[in-house]
Amino acid sequence: MHSVGVGPESTEESAAVPISGISRRSVLAGAGAAALLSIGARGSARLPQRLFTLGVASGDPAPDGVVLWTRLAPEPLAADGGMTAAAVPVRWEVAEDARFAHVVRSGNAVARAELGHSVHVEVTGLRSARPYFYRFITGGEASPVGRTRTAPAAGAQVDRLRICFGSCQKYEAGHYAAYRHMVADDPDLILFLGDYIYEGAPNPKDAVRLHQNPEPLDLAGYRARYATYKLDPLLQAAHHAAPWALTWDDHEVDNDYGSARDENNGDPAAFLLRRAAAYQAYYEHQPLRGVSRPNGRGMQLYRTLDWGSLAQFQILDDRQYRGLPACQPVGLAASHLKYRSLIDACPELGDPGRTMLGAPQERWLMDRLGKTGAQWNILAQQTLMHQQARIDSAHPERGNQYSADSWSGFPAARDRIFRRWAEAGTRNPLALGGDIHAFAAADIRDPARPDGPPIAAEFVGGSISSLSNDGNFKRMAQADGIGFAEEAVRGYGRVDLTPRGGGVVFRGLADSRLENSSIADIARFSLQPGQPGLHAEAI
Repeated sequence: MHSVGVGPESTEESAAVPISGISRRSVLAGAGAAALLSIGARGSARLPQRLFTLGVASGDPAPDGVVLWTRLAPEPLAADGGMTAAAVPVRWEVAEDARFAHVVRSGNAVARAELGHSVHVEVTGLRSARPYFYRFITGGEASPVGRTRTAPAAGAQVDRLRICFGSCQKYEAGHYAAYRHMVADDPDLILFLGDYIYEGAPNPKDAVRLHQNPEPLDLAGYRARYATYKLDPLLQAAHHAAPWALTWDDHEVDNDYGSARDENNGDPAAFLLRRAAAYQAYYEHQPLRGVSRPNGRGMQLYRTLDWGSLAQFQILDDRQYRGLPACQPVGLAASHLKYRSLIDACPELGDPGRTMLGAPQERWLMDRLGKTGAQWNILAQQTLMHQQARIDSAHPERGNQYSADSWSGFPAARDRIFRRWAEAGTRNPLALGGDIHAFAAADIRDPARPDGPPIAAEFVGGSISSLSNDGNFKRMAQADGIGFAEEAVRGYGRVDLTPRGGGVVFRGLADSRLENSSIADIARFSLQPGQPGLHAEAI
């Protein structure tokens, strides 16, 4: 045996354990049952039923393995999930087939109360670039079966990669029909770019369903909020269908927060306690590696994910380390000046010392962009990078206003990334984003040559369910030179990459309030190696 997962909580067995099916009867027969009953039989006998209400998930695939996740929660909305303080042994299995006739890796993990009885197993020893099936077993009960995939070997030639990307899935605003269609698209990887939950109090306005607990301020509250989302069967199905790679935005903690500053510029010490609870709950509910486990000071989330020689994802965290908003009078809540007029009248805005990512993360990113050998380089970040203007319909006399909460509020930090792409010769860079509850696609140019040809393109893939609050976005976006914009439709983006080229498709739901909504392609773009920028195709 050798250890995997978070510290000593998980062990992996090198020998395969054959189990022919996933029913309770078959689990309790043969070698699999013997192994199960040998680990904590007394504790398992006292476990309640329906332990796997929140499903299973996998994430961050590597060439030899993947992260497997579940959380034991027979009463998912309770602070303790309906579990006692006792640690619970959990068996996990990875097989080449959905019936588990050929189990290739298996082992034992421990679900502990201090992590909400969540389990994070970092499986190794798998073959690269192939699908696998996995499940968990405890208390005589088997979890749902998930399907995952390993990444290609480092530097390997790869024929194709399909990813689906989305963000902003406010539970109250709609159902998750987008995931029904995402599963049908059969992606190799699902990329989620923030706002997995929304932290607000239940609000019936424009709601199709309500949050099941008050606004979370502590760990128990955030656990209940994640459970509300993860009980959704369409979201579970998407986690069961493919590995995910995730980052966060603001609503996983508090609207428009940044670093130690909350939405209303409250007491930083109190907010950091809330932030720590939110980070803990995020880790407990996502398929993240042990390196991301919160340490009391913060949580390591930025990282790269490689897909052979074809693609590298640089996954960013633009919330935890960001600087203060520019042009904000001392003591005034940031939300009061989320959008500012007369952008050129605020010298502070363009100060090169201001940061969206924090100095260590920015140095890390610049290093990766200079060293990557991938043919396609995908910047997985949270929002629109193009300068985003709007007009306040109640005060048109104020003219164009610019978001202080997106990259428009940190233009020097944004331009440093664009310059690095150009100076380092980063191959075929693409930026993917979310946050704005709208679809958008734009050319990216070198700040040193603003009138020159594009050096990259960005694609913001709408929102899974969250509604747009800016009815002027489409009109203003077109005036600002954004190539495509649509705020009236919910949905997601799909990217196909090959060595010869690829494409991006925006997929829009007919009605995100319906679980069975149909979907249609609303925009298509081709990707051409060595020819950066938008290349729109007819629908």
